[in-house]
Amino acid sequence: MPGIVVGVDGSEHSRRALEWAAKEAAFRETPLTVLAVHAVAIGGFGINPIVYPEDEAAREKVRAAAQKLTDDVLAGGAKPPTVTVTAVNGVPAEELIKASQDADMVVVGSRGTGGFARLLIGSVSSQVAAHAHSPVVVIRHDGA
Repeated sequence: MPGIVVGVDGSEHSRRALEWAAKEAAFRETPLTVLAVHAVAIGGFGINPIVYPEDEAAREKVRAAAQKLTDDVLAGGAKPPTVTVTAVNGVPAEELIKASQDADMVVVGSRGTGGFARLLIGSVSSQVAAHAHSPVVVIRHDGA
């Protein structure tokens, strides 16, 4: 995924990350990939995601929601040369780190839909910032 990869999860933080990434991709005239991850169970010893047949329908719902969010954000003006919306089944931080291998940059929101709202940075953004193979931009939400 060359260009800018942005992770979205439906949270306001990820919307802000998408807005920033779309503007940056348009400015740099580089492709934008919007990556949504349908989180699945993890196997024994914390490795190997377990994907059930039902997860495929859930992944498609996540992709459709990410597409709608992307369409809404792009209607606001930023026009990167190409935009790809994709969704995968997996562990969000792992999938974003994988995507970073070919990316020029990864963009994430500072918080996602996880449970501890008072944290300044969420577990996924923290893991991506620590382990990505490309530069990472963490977008903080003004209301955080």
